Amino acid sequence: MTQAGFRLYPGYLTAHAQRALVDAAFEAAEDAPFYRPMTPMGRPMSVEMTNLGPLGWVTDASGYRYERRHPVTGRAWPAMPLALLDLWRALSGAPADADCCLVNLYRDGARMGLHQDRDEADFSFPVLSVSLGDTAVFRLGGASRRAPSRTLRLASGDVCLLAGEARLALHGVDRVLAGSSRLIPGGGRLNLTLRRAAPVDL
Repeated sequence: MTQAGFRLYPGYLTAHAQRALVDAAFEAAEDAPFYRPMTPMGRPMSVEMTNLGPLGWVTDASGYRYERRHPVTGRAWPAMPLALLDLWRALSGAPADADCCLVNLYRDGARMGLHQDRDEADFSFPVLSVSLGDTAVFRLGGASRRAPSRTLRLASGDVCLLAGEARLALHGVDRVLAGSSRLIPGGGRLNLTLRRAAPVDL
């Protein structure tokens, strides 16, 4: 099965670039700490998360949305590293910069169920995902849960793009292969997801 608009760039980031992004994410987390959010259904997510950039994706009893401030500290999210903006500009083909980078930390069997990224203003902007650390078994489906899905492994340094038909494809992480990388302090996987959340007046 090939999903139109899904592009995988295996090993796109050098080891040096990977380490720099991990360091930047954990440095930012000192000001905007990782936390485990609750879904609108009242269930805690298995991943820990934080955000970089002007907007951050959050979830709680009020629903899924973007906010300008960390829900625990009340402070603005840390700035997005220039390296991530450069990556967005190089691969997204978008006419405006990403304004959110969701940072998910997978440890201790964390996973991510099949979902669509639907909280953004304009679906013509793609979603760009960066894998760092342990390899993930990534599942990619179609626009409905009846559509077939396939799995592929995303290793550290891989980058994938969901655009066009794949922009609203269901996707998730079945599991993370613990110990497959030593990049993340304390073990695990970081996933950096860049999006354009706010509308753009072009």
